[in-house]
Amino acid sequence: MLITSDFEVPQPVERVWDYLLDVPRMAPNLPGTELTEVVDEDNFKGRVSVKMGPVSLRFAGTAQIAERDEAGRRVVLNASGAEERGKGQASMRLTATLVKAGSGTRIAVEQDLTIAGAAAQYGRGMITDVTNVLLGRFASNIAEDIPRWARGEERTGSAGSVSGLAIGVAATMTALRRVFWRFFGSNARRRATKGA
Repeated sequence: MLITSDFEVPQPVERVWDYLLDVPRMAPNLPGTELTEVVDEDNFKGRVSVKMGPVSLRFAGTAQIAERDEAGRRVVLNASGAEERGKGQASMRLTATLVKAGSGTRIAVEQDLTIAGAAAQYGRGMITDVTNVLLGRFASNIAEDIPRWARGEERTGSAGSVSGLAIGVAATMTALRRVFWRFFGSNARRRATKGA
């Protein structure tokens, strides 16, 4: 399943690029992520915890920076893991591209995600909504942390895990807005067509 999104960070491209490649500093900004081992500058081990509906999922796995295109400000990350208590598996190829946006940076994210097991039952819509909620929290967290990192300050805590209720409410609201606009948008188009 391919999920695309983007967000902006009010920091220069060069600074955001360097920050994103500082994986031990950057990774804890994604809620539910725990880095357990830095193998080398491109290979990492860790855990990701997320709650989708009544199901709590915790994956342990590896991540590898597969490509770094300094000139194009593009990085590709391959990650895979297995549920610690269950038979589910997940893999992802994430591509992030940074471009200048005014005085800040726009980060375009493409996630090619494969999920098997309990999480797969929720389907594309719910998984996309939860992913977008987590990415929104990640964007806020890095926007707050980059200035501290640039000044050489230590991290002040971690993003921790986001409660399943918070993710569920935000994802549900996103889904309801989508259904609302589809329904009322299609009715408005039908009325406009009949009146023509």
